Order: sequence, then C-alpha cells, then structure tokens
Amino acid sequence: MKDVKERVAAGALLESAGVPRDGVLFVHASFRGLAGVGYRAEAFIEGLIEYMRPGTLAMPAMSWRIVTPANPEFDELTTPSHVGVLAEIFRRCYAAGRSLHPTHSVAAIGRHLPDLIAGHHLDDTPCSINSPYGRAISEDAHVLMLGIGFERVTAIHHAEETIAIDTYLQPAEAAQVYRCHDRAGRVHTVRLRRHLPLNRDFPQFAAPLASSGKLHQGMIEGTRWMTVAQRDLLAVVSDALRRDPRAIIAPAGAPVIP
Repeated sequence: MKDVKERVAAGALLESAGVPRDGVLFVHASFRGLAGVGYRAEAFIEGLIEYMRPGTLAMPAMSWRIVTPANPEFDELTTPSHVGVLAEIFRRCYAAGRSLHPTHSVAAIGRHLPDLIAGHHLDDTPCSINSPYGRAISEDAHVLMLGIGFERVTAIHHAEETIAIDTYLQPAEAAQVYRCHDRAGRVHTVRLRRHLPLNRDFPQFAAPLASSGKLHQGMIEGTRWMTVAQRDLLAVVSDALRRDPRAIIAPAGAPVIP
C-alpha cells in the first residue's frame, strides 16, 4: 500500500503543478525529507515515470567530482553520479540512456530520449545547445525542485553559456580532453571547458518567477517542491545576463555552485 501511495503522490504533485505529461521533466531532488517519513525512492520514481509516460523524465547524473583532469575517464554505465539518492537510483535502475559528458551528464527515459541525449559530447561546454538542456528548448520542458531550491537547477548554466560564456567558463585554450565510453563500448574524445568555481546566486530568480505567477510551489509530507517551465526560467535568467553579464555572480562568501 505504501508504494501505491508514493506513486499517487508523485503523480498528484506533477498534476497540481500543471506539468505536461508529454513534455520533458528535469528533476532535481533531495529525497531525505520524504525518506524520513517512510517514502521509498524507487516507488516515487515509478510514480514520476508513470505520469511522464507520454513524454520524458530526466535527472542530472553529474560526475564533476569524480571525472577530473587527473581522472579523465567517463563511462555511461558505471561512472556514478553525486547529486542525491533519487537521481542515482534513477540512473542505475530506470534510465534508458545517459548523455555522454564527463561532468554534467543527464539520465533519461521516454520518447524524447534519443534526441535529448544524442549530442552532449559534441560541444566543448557542459550545458551547450547540444546538451539535454539546450535540446529541451524545442520541447515543453519543465523543472521540478524537490526538497531543494534553485541552487541546483542546472539549466541556468545554459543561459550563462549562451550569453556570457567567457564570464562563467574556462577559456577555450584551457579546454581539457576526456574519454567518454558509451554503453556499446565506443570511446568518444571530448574537449571540455569546465565551469569556473564562482560564487553563483541562482536562488535570486525564484522571486521574479513567483511574482509573475510562473513558479508553482507546494508541500508533500513536509517537503517543499517547486516547478517552473524551463522557457520561463531561461527567459528571466537571460534578461538578467543581458543587462549585466555578471548578474549571477554572488557576493564573496556565498556557496560555490559548480
């Protein structure tokens, strides 16, 4: 019965937020709060998958702490992620594919999967137009934050790279070479300009989105959630960067967001 409750809760959350079933949903989550009240990550993931069955469910599978210039090997199947238990269980047990990228890969399942992950290794930046975040622009993409806030929303990096790339990334001449192994055993050489370790203020974008009615918020068993359409998020971030390319950089002492 608990598993049924969790599946229903996941679907009810997305429905109440108006997330389209046939679009792309990026999930960023800390599952600690829900686990503390007895929720199982597997059952919750299954509820998300069931709701998004006509579309695509995606979660970050980042490995920037693990895959480094000193350890430049990435494997689609075996390189672990470090963005929480929900994303790692999804990557290992449910995702049908993972984009080839040494630091900012995305795991996904659903009808948009082939195009969403196909080109991530082709450019030399983590969140380029060929990344899942860039390719999702042509779809009705949304972002779910569960138990966390905007500080973990990777799509914001796409706006950085589009408008103020030299402010937020290493220079092109500092690009490093990595080897990405896909699930078929093929090896792809990837040149990468990593993000500069700047103090970034992503949470600043919550207020304008909320005031314009474009941010949906709620609670599930004591855990806060928020959803936003990726196009609305990127519009707000892009406007800020056009006014000031350094708009995302936070005051000294703020947490570093890689």
